[in-house]
Amino acid sequence: MLGQRFKRLTCCVLFALVAQFAMAQQGPGSLELSRTARTWEFLPVVGTRAGLFGNESGRFEAWAYPLKIFRDFHLTFHVDGRALPAESLARTVTVRPESATLIYVGDSFRVKETLLVPVHEAGAVIVLEIDTAQPLEIEAGFVGDFALEWPAAMGGTYAEWDATRRAVVFGEETRKFAAFVGSATAGDVHLAYETNYSSSNETSFRLGVTQKGRETKAIVIAASVAGREDAQKTYEHLASSYEQLQRDSAEYYRNYLARTVNLELPDNSLQQAYDWARISLIQGLVTNPYLGTGLVAGYRTSGVSQRPGFAWFFGRDSLWTSFALNAAGDYSTTRTALEFISKYQREDGKIPHEIAQGANFVAWFKDYPYAYASADATPLFIIAMKDYAMQSGDVEFAREKWDRVWKAYQFLRSTYDARGFAQNAGVGHGWVEGGPLLPVRGEFYQSGLGVEALRSLASLAGLLGKDDLKKEVAAEFERQKPALDEAFWLPATKSYAFALNQNNQRVDEPSVLSTVPMWFGLPDAGHAEEMITRLADADQETDWGMRIISSHSKVYDGSGYHFGAVWPLFTGWASVGEYRYHRELPAYSNLRANALMANEGSLGHFTEVLSGDYYQGFSTSSPHQIWSAAMVISPILRGLFGLQTDVEKHEITLAPHVPPDWTSFGIRNVHVGQVSVDFQYRKTRDSVTVEATRSGAGDCWVEISPGFSLRTKVVSVEMNGRPLPFKIQVNDEDQHVAMRFPVRSGANSVVIRVQNDFGLTLANELPALGSTSRGLRMISNSWNPARDQLRIEVSGVPGMNYELGVWNPEQIRSVDGGVLTKQGKLRIDIPEDKGTEYAHQTVVIHFGKE
Repeated sequence: MLGQRFKRLTCCVLFALVAQFAMAQQGPGSLELSRTARTWEFLPVVGTRAGLFGNESGRFEAWAYPLKIFRDFHLTFHVDGRALPAESLARTVTVRPESATLIYVGDSFRVKETLLVPVHEAGAVIVLEIDTAQPLEIEAGFVGDFALEWPAAMGGTYAEWDATRRAVVFGEETRKFAAFVGSATAGDVHLAYETNYSSSNETSFRLGVTQKGRETKAIVIAASVAGREDAQKTYEHLASSYEQLQRDSAEYYRNYLARTVNLELPDNSLQQAYDWARISLIQGLVTNPYLGTGLVAGYRTSGVSQRPGFAWFFGRDSLWTSFALNAAGDYSTTRTALEFISKYQREDGKIPHEIAQGANFVAWFKDYPYAYASADATPLFIIAMKDYAMQSGDVEFAREKWDRVWKAYQFLRSTYDARGFAQNAGVGHGWVEGGPLLPVRGEFYQSGLGVEALRSLASLAGLLGKDDLKKEVAAEFERQKPALDEAFWLPATKSYAFALNQNNQRVDEPSVLSTVPMWFGLPDAGHAEEMITRLADADQETDWGMRIISSHSKVYDGSGYHFGAVWPLFTGWASVGEYRYHRELPAYSNLRANALMANEGSLGHFTEVLSGDYYQGFSTSSPHQIWSAAMVISPILRGLFGLQTDVEKHEITLAPHVPPDWTSFGIRNVHVGQVSVDFQYRKTRDSVTVEATRSGAGDCWVEISPGFSLRTKVVSVEMNGRPLPFKIQVNDEDQHVAMRFPVRSGANSVVIRVQNDFGLTLANELPALGSTSRGLRMISNSWNPARDQLRIEVSGVPGMNYELGVWNPEQIRSVDGGVLTKQGKLRIDIPEDKGTEYAHQTVVIHFGKE
């Protein structure tokens, strides 16, 4: 007995070491993520036409849009006279863009289950690699749930066994819809049945006995909306070609990453998050055989219903996601999304909010209240069209869609209140769809989008040569921009109102939604900074992102979908808005809060919504939410790097606020027209070097303006060893050294030489699942006029101590409210205070003479 235990222990240790070695071999930036299986976590594998949705226990449901095929798929291992449920043996999960693998381990066997959904096929394959020391047979069971996606229905359905193809066949009386589930080795079939005396809703088949050693078996799933013969054709194709299809799918994602903007970051966690966020974005692209190809909102299991999370088409989700797609250089997917959404524009110009995948089977746009429920999709459409046209240079598409853009503007104008702001009352919801924050006349969020739509419309008119219209709309924008700030600013509380109520009074409810107008640079700079200071405190910012409202609010509820929860969407808005107004410390904290979720929850993906009180996703959240992934990409590219392209000007803008301790990074494959530019950034104690290398034909200008602390002195700027003209752009938070130059063939190396460069860094981490916030909040910082004193306001947990990184710490003479450690870190000790969860502290850093 002792010897058997020793052998089992040795096997377990060896298996663990092999797993650790395999993970170590992945290297930096690897797209393969592995961990011990968490049986409750969502595990999706998707293509453009099908998806498997389940969890890390190995239970799944299968879809081939718009058809649901089955639910509650699971394996049972028959060995040594026992029937072992696979979920009890799930040990390791590994995800890749094209597939996911679960490893099940018993006393005498190991089964590697790989779930594959080929990118362009209406089906999936489950590959089982068996390694056993004694006879083993695998049984696959599932509950047939052959149905159309909500809200459609197909009537009576049936299931039968096709002995020739060794597959369960699902069908219905009109013979339009069919699905196959089977295997070349399937047998011992038990179909679901119901009689007067007994019933079973489970269908199962066994895959034949593996006597000993290694063997591979495959379960194939295929469906069609064009009848049984078409489904059979797909089934046979998948069965015979799944290995090649897996290679093709992996290549599809590799090519996608190669043709979009690539980053080389010093932080491997951010690197993985950025790469997986790009994968998650493109996995939102879905082809419905009746409706077309567009972006869905996200994925979750449907269970006994016919609605898999948010796996149908949403207007505003697509439009917010398009900003990330454009930033990453994926203009083709943005164009596809805009084409799809505009196709279903209402006659009066309103842009759709959501389009169910079963919409063609019902009077969706007439009888259901969801199609045009939102007000914000319409201004977002105008803004997104401008962003796409400006960055891609696809002016012809903008010209083709101009009539739709103009109709959207006309509808937007019809929603104006007396002061010319887009409102919600009688129009549709803005961000908030329900709960105690309503009713309101118009949200700051919605009114801000309406004002930004004016600027975007003017830009589009200019691109299309409509100069008179450009002038007219631009003048309207210039009038409305300051009026917006005045209408929503609350001087007494130094914050923006969440909304105007039905009596046109400001609703004093500080909300992260105010960072949406900040994203577009609409608020007054001073007001925006005061609002950011308010939002950066612990009542608004958690370790895992931004609450919609303060936890001190009378209507706050951490479980409130629209009145307390944390959305990565909000967190991304806040990060981009904070970077826009040079508040890089809270901006970076929010960026990391989103990015680090790539290794949490659904591996490689980003959840829709989390509790406002505890680090835990909502039970109803879609764990693979597309715009949550977008809110990793936009804060990195548009926020952290300040990256923007303008094909009309043949210009790339780079205005980075990089953490002071980042000594290098790379940005590759930035396109402006036919030109592609790579950037390499290097930093030393007294210099910053930016190299730009181009390929392709055409003009290309680059405007670079890296940020430095207000204490830093710029000594010189040179390009290829010669002086380069530059400007110093100073604001209350930092200064930027701005220069513009043409990128020519050969070397384009800019060197900025500085003195007294200084900076602080805070690399926040996510807490343990289920925990409350424990991290430090960087509320504000300010320099004195002489730049020899920096005052920092922080908030932390009483009794805890925190450390900040310091760039060039030898400049510090003394610290009040903190300690400069021998390792050159700034340690802040928060005094004990039993009366509060978070306490404020002021830290003053004194610098020596130059």
